[in-house]
Amino acid sequence: MKIFIKVNIAAIIATIIDFGFTFFLKQIIQIDAVLASIFGTILGGLINFLMGRVWVFNTTEIPYIQQGKRYFLTWIGNLLLNASGVYILIKIIGVQYLFAKMATAITVAIGYNYPLQKKYVFKTVDKK
Repeated sequence: MKIFIKVNIAAIIATIIDFGFTFFLKQIIQIDAVLASIFGTILGGLINFLMGRVWVFNTTEIPYIQQGKRYFLTWIGNLLLNASGVYILIKIIGVQYLFAKMATAITVAIGYNYPLQKKYVFKTVDKK
């Protein structure tokens, strides 16, 4: 249960950074909402990886490159799912971009990110 709570805290922090950067790019810099969402997802993913490695799963004994490759593979899926969900909700359904991003982020976090991070990216080998 402790790991689950830490995962959610890290996800909330990464999401705040992701959404803040998305909002900044969309509202202040005025780039397309889908593109802003992609850049936000990139920054949030980097923050989430670092927090997962160091604080949540404490797997710093595993080389960065090894975990980074696994994270990158799952993160590409995360990016595609987030970009697709946001695109569909904004461009096809007509949902406001922050609501579209929020709904997509929650769905992807629960159904995709958590299971893959726990069982694949930050998985440790039991030492007997």
